[in-house]
Amino acid sequence: MNHPASNVLGNAWLYGTVFLTGAAVMVIELLGTRLIAPFYGASLYVWTSVISVTLIALALGYFVGGRWADRAEKTGLALIIALSGILTLVIPWITGPILLATDPLGLRMGTFVSTLILFTPSLFTLGMIGPFAVKLATSSLDAVGASAGSIYAVSTVGSVIGTLFLGFYLFPQVGSREIFMGLGIALLILALGVAYFERNRLRLTIALPPVVLLAVIGVILLPYVAGSGNHFSNDDTYQTQFEQESLYGWVRVIDNPAENFRFLTVDASTIGAASISHGENVLTYQKIVGLIPALAPNMKRALLVGQGAGHMAMTLKDHGIITDTLEIDPAVAQAARDYFDFIPTGKTIIGDARYEIRQLKDTYDLVILDVFTGGSEPVHLLTVETMVQLHALLSDQGILALNFVGFLDDGNNAALASVAKTLAQVFPHQQAFISEPDNALNDFIFLASNHAINIEQETLGYEQRHWLKQRQIRLNQTMGTLLTDNLNPLEQLQIRKSEAYRRLVVDSMGLDHFVR
Repeated sequence: MNHPASNVLGNAWLYGTVFLTGAAVMVIELLGTRLIAPFYGASLYVWTSVISVTLIALALGYFVGGRWADRAEKTGLALIIALSGILTLVIPWITGPILLATDPLGLRMGTFVSTLILFTPSLFTLGMIGPFAVKLATSSLDAVGASAGSIYAVSTVGSVIGTLFLGFYLFPQVGSREIFMGLGIALLILALGVAYFERNRLRLTIALPPVVLLAVIGVILLPYVAGSGNHFSNDDTYQTQFEQESLYGWVRVIDNPAENFRFLTVDASTIGAASISHGENVLTYQKIVGLIPALAPNMKRALLVGQGAGHMAMTLKDHGIITDTLEIDPAVAQAARDYFDFIPTGKTIIGDARYEIRQLKDTYDLVILDVFTGGSEPVHLLTVETMVQLHALLSDQGILALNFVGFLDDGNNAALASVAKTLAQVFPHQQAFISEPDNALNDFIFLASNHAINIEQETLGYEQRHWLKQRQIRLNQTMGTLLTDNLNPLEQLQIRKSEAYRRLVVDSMGLDHFVR
């Protein structure tokens, strides 16, 4: 009987193979969200779909791979790896057509079906490698447990290393499409090496030709895959001035010269808009925020969470208010500076809001939370715990302003009611305003503080008071749910909003603008 240690040493190439393919599984799973997000958003539904599809594909791969390993006589591990390489390589090539085809299915079903089609083939073949490797590593029935445990342990370690390498190093340096192409080619090269090491079981004259054929096909396809990312619409109404794939989304600056608009978008969410000619803000909800200094005179310092194009900070500058900005995405900060002429008046903080807020020691007269766009909901930023943290940053007469996108539904919308109810848990006074009273889908501004907010005061001009009173709304808080870190159904409550907003943006700009 062979000693287990000698089996490990003799099968070093096999353990190296399962290590690398284990890493490949996690790379595909994590990057899958980045291919889908520009089209369907980086929502819980995208992550749920990708994780579910990964588990489905791997389960099928384990089952089929085990049966194939017991029966295969003229095919080996190299062919399976080569197939996974080709199927991984073509993912960026077919992403656009698949996303466009699934768009009529809606947000949730479209996300799941497109994910199922795009990633199941490659993950299925990668799943087959584990049981096939166990078969090759097992020299006797007595050693099957040790072989299986070793193979799956090494594969899992590979997954861990692949995840860390991708998230901490590779993805910040290289685009997701390029990583998919590189991974596909790497798997094809690995297959050629495995064919050589399998020669004791399967002659090279049998194992090598199909692998070489698939490798040649991969090389032929590579230029087509590389060029498939350039999706340009025949309609030149919208012109892309800047784009960058960041850790948090696909950031772009898009111009509409005919209507004199410039948009700042992340995936399919618009987070800033201005006129091209003069650079002034064109989003109505931000004009409401511009009236806050008149509601609370003597404001000196503000914190803007969710910088976007920076228009609110520039508006507050006109009132003599110094504004610190907190933005999670450095690509957004760059676009605001280069294309919207944003000049910070206070500190510029780049990082996740929940973490950075805990580090702040300053006191602010105004805190603006502007992170709830029409796209994905950063629900962790709208909980009682977050409101408590923000409340601690406010001065005694300070005001929290929160922007939220949704439907009014005559004041009975559960999502809006949940926001109001959550604010009321921390702040004794609040007011709510609607951006465009005649529109169904809207921006809503909540003002919350320790003191009553009087919009009738003389510091507001008559026209401003009238304009603001027309937008004042009342919400039925009994319809809402108290949002906490433990229980936060906000994303589910906002499904209708997400689908309506996405349809609005896609119909105006066209599908091609959101396909990588």
